[in-house]
Amino acid sequence: MTFSPLDSELFGPLFVTDAMRACFSDTAWIASMLAVESALARSQSWIRVVPEALAPAIEAIRPEDIDIVALGVRAGIAGVPTIPFVQAVQKQLPADLERSFHKGATTQDIIDTALILRVRDALDSIAHDLRAIIAGLSRMADNHRATPCVGRSYGQHAAPISFGYKVAVWLAGIADVTDRLPDLRRRVLVASLGGPVGTLASLGADGPRVLEGLAQELGLGVTPLCWHTNRGRIAETGSWLVQLIGALAKMATDVVHLVSTEVGEVAEPHMSGRGGSSAMPHKRNPVGSTIILAAHAAAKGHACTLFDAMAAAHERPAGLWHAEWTALPSLFGLLSGALREAKLIAEGLVVYPDRMRANIDLTRGLLFADAAAGRLGAKLGREAAHRLVEQAAEDVRLTGATLADVLARNPAVQDAGVDLVGAFDLASAVTAAARWVDPALQHAAAIRERLEQREEFE
Repeated sequence: MTFSPLDSELFGPLFVTDAMRACFSDTAWIASMLAVESALARSQSWIRVVPEALAPAIEAIRPEDIDIVALGVRAGIAGVPTIPFVQAVQKQLPADLERSFHKGATTQDIIDTALILRVRDALDSIAHDLRAIIAGLSRMADNHRATPCVGRSYGQHAAPISFGYKVAVWLAGIADVTDRLPDLRRRVLVASLGGPVGTLASLGADGPRVLEGLAQELGLGVTPLCWHTNRGRIAETGSWLVQLIGALAKMATDVVHLVSTEVGEVAEPHMSGRGGSSAMPHKRNPVGSTIILAAHAAAKGHACTLFDAMAAAHERPAGLWHAEWTALPSLFGLLSGALREAKLIAEGLVVYPDRMRANIDLTRGLLFADAAAGRLGAKLGREAAHRLVEQAAEDVRLTGATLADVLARNPAVQDAGVDLVGAFDLASAVTAAARWVDPALQHAAAIRERLEQREEFE
């Protein structure tokens, strides 16, 4: 029985990408644990704490040389996978090197630092997807900056906007979360080495130098104090992942409504067999948005687990730290599937401008009620104008007349001598929305450029 979409052959492909499943696979975990032990040995060899030959001997051991199934069985007895892992590696080392292996480290040092290596690879994958999503949404916003569209409030027609503006809102939300990625990496990608209670007492005065060397070997940072029970970095990572899923879910929520039969303003990219129904052959369900929203619904619980783990007792807690091992990879997995679907939407959403224009006319001018009230307010006062247009809107619903006609026949409007023609100017409303597209595009472009520069630097 599986407990995570990362593990499931049935549900995994729906919610998690193959790349993310590989990132947190057992083989990847073992490879990272070996890398940590090798870096530790190399750092210690610089100051002659262990033989120089130890690091190359560890590096010669491949993940495939470790019986992961047997290791897992023994982990169920030991309570952590590091203990049987250390024993398995020691069996493959020469006798004169075996006694120096894992010197000064504790179980949590290896697991935590290996986890950070997995997180680093996962964040690299996420950054790649984000660049593509930002680029796709930027093109969509630019292409539809002047496409008239209904603006909606509480699920009802509010005032005209442009579809490009709506997309720019999606883009800005995703870009804002993306903008925090470099700072997240700086704070989270740090090595863990503290020994049994975080003091590295067994290494004496050499402890800080060994930690610095370990981090340098792995390309990680260091913290002023051991973070065995300071789990804020892990909780922060989970929070960022949930925020990003939430930003994608904003887009998915809008798309689900826009693809509904009664609205029909957009459609998700179509491919054979996608979005169908086992009972209704005509269906074209928004699969991508559904997967994103499912990830959003499931993600928050995993984040709560990570925040719970911050209440760690003394120098090592029972259970809270262990819970991170399922929660954080599951969050990365859910995000990977959401990003995959968001990329498809960003690069291939089908837009129907004619349907958008027809929906603008659906309420017979009520979309322009705010603009009309604004013009009347200059002569009648804000409250009086609001009440007048509110009553006119009710007449539109009852009679089927247009708002422009109802207002034109109103004696108070006639007496005020207000020209309301401009209030019903769709082009002005669309232009007002479209002017915000460029700032969003510039903001997103700057963030995307920073991501690309970081990739080149690394």
